[in-house]
Amino acid sequence: MHTVVVILNWNGVNHLQTYLPSVATFSNVPIYIIDNGSSDNSVNWLTENHPEIGIIQLEENLGFAGGYNAGLKKIHADRYVLLNSDVRVSSGWIESVNKSMLQNDWSICAPLILDDKNNEYYEYAGAAGGYIDKDGYMFCAGRLFHSTEKLNLNYNKDTEVFWASGAALFVDSKAWDEVNGLDADFYAHMEEIDLCWRLKSRGYKVGICGTATVQHLGGGTLTKSNPLKVFLNFRNNLLLLLKNQDGFPILFITKRLLLDGLAAFRFLLKGELKYFSSVAKAHWSFFAMIPNTLSKRNAEFVAREKSRPNKVGRYKKSIVTQYFIKNHTKFSDLTKEDFEE
Repeated sequence: MHTVVVILNWNGVNHLQTYLPSVATFSNVPIYIIDNGSSDNSVNWLTENHPEIGIIQLEENLGFAGGYNAGLKKIHADRYVLLNSDVRVSSGWIESVNKSMLQNDWSICAPLILDDKNNEYYEYAGAAGGYIDKDGYMFCAGRLFHSTEKLNLNYNKDTEVFWASGAALFVDSKAWDEVNGLDADFYAHMEEIDLCWRLKSRGYKVGICGTATVQHLGGGTLTKSNPLKVFLNFRNNLLLLLKNQDGFPILFITKRLLLDGLAAFRFLLKGELKYFSSVAKAHWSFFAMIPNTLSKRNAEFVAREKSRPNKVGRYKKSIVTQYFIKNHTKFSDLTKEDFEE
């Protein structure tokens, strides 16, 4: 299995200097950097300090999704490892994940994601594997909403999930090519969830390798408190649902817009006007993208007719109710029988 590590970089020379040494030391496969039109000295630093690493230069910043789509067209491999530039790795991480993928017949997979600032905890973006509830809310083993857990030995096992983190995403090139990679309309955030959803709808399996860990700084380009990140999270979640969710779009989108409105009102009550504005802008941007997204939805559902969807990792209840009303703040508080198998 010809595997390559591919890191997308945009003005991230500081992250490269901090995190690339571990990747170069503990990765016994070719490494490529896709430079997303950086204006700092990233490329010069790479050329001088890591001449063994391949560099693919893009003329402009195409975002996370567009950057990977463009760069991977120039790389030939059986398996890509999409690795964020702010991820620290350790010995055997690639071998462990590849072994799990082979044993479980997974086409897309991630290791356990730990917090680089405190590696006794899981990291927000992905933790120990992603799930989705009946209303399309995403959550993880090891992280429900903003409650992250300390490391839990119960998660140290191979597990089939609904989605895996884009911070360290292993994906077979055959599966990637079948769905034409990431959806560039997402620009950044949740594009890996959309990828996993589309692959699972075609019968593919998504997994978490419980014997490999990486440490992710998180918020390397956009912090959780950045209004742009709030905008992207709210808008892209709506795009994700409209494009992929079963049922009548007018019903589940209306419900989601109302729930978003409650979240926006909460921002307003707390005096966080910039976040309130981000939600409003996200909705207007989503409305403008509805026609194109409906076209993608139609094409997606036609493609699904040839396959048997894989629903493993879907949660049959509302994670919002479980967390905010029933005070279930840990993944272990949820009942196993409430998940699709």
